[in-house]
Amino acid sequence: MFIPLHDANTLKYIKVQWVTLTLIALNIAVWLLTSLESEQAAQATTVGLGYIPAIAFGHAMLAQGLEIVPEPLTYLTYAFVHTGFWHLAGNMIFLWVFGDNVEDAMGHLRFLIFYLVCAAAGALCHGLLTMTSEAPLVGASGAVSGVVAAYVLLHPRVRVWVLVFFRVPLPLPAFVPLLLWIGQQFFMLAIAPDGDVSWGAHVGGILAGAFLILVLRRPGVPLFDRQIVTPRAVRNDTGAGPAIAAGTDGRTAQRFPWGRR
Repeated sequence: MFIPLHDANTLKYIKVQWVTLTLIALNIAVWLLTSLESEQAAQATTVGLGYIPAIAFGHAMLAQGLEIVPEPLTYLTYAFVHTGFWHLAGNMIFLWVFGDNVEDAMGHLRFLIFYLVCAAAGALCHGLLTMTSEAPLVGASGAVSGVVAAYVLLHPRVRVWVLVFFRVPLPLPAFVPLLLWIGQQFFMLAIAPDGDVSWGAHVGGILAGAFLILVLRRPGVPLFDRQIVTPRAVRNDTGAGPAIAAGTDGRTAQRFPWGRR
């Protein structure tokens, strides 16, 4: 439907989104490792780290030698394995654009907990819907879906550049593309629950993210931020210096390119 490209939502509490950057780096590192493996070894890694509902719910067992981590950990490890470059790129773009502001609203440690719980919730929802499936679930979509849900609750009016239909770049208020995207996940789960994409994992992550942002955000961080922040590319700036954005507390915060997208 769309690809997020950029927002200009200034960090207010942290200097650098260390957890977001680390998660992206880990996902890329695991993908590179599996890409360098032989096809047989890569498949074994996918099975050993992926979340398999039939195994999680006791309907099947892995063949000897395929188990890489103890079973409960696959609720987390699956979220760091991707089947291809575009699978990885799609998830990481969403995490790159929206993750830093959610991390900013929570703090580093609570954001890490948030991300992992959203991943686990995505796996659980997928498992409950397909208990006997022996196909491994992989990818960060469940966790990233939680990030999207949290972002739209925090900053629905921030303008975000999105590539609509993968062709047309438009600056839109965040709630327009993100609520449409969230609605698509529920709709697709209803009409195609057994498709190649695990819409259940997306929905599980969304529900977890929407709940967790209520309890994990910093004291004083509001929901439905009324501040409208326009992407720098559509501002009528005349100065040559770095962009300055006002925070909700009235103070100004300077944006540095290396710390933002």
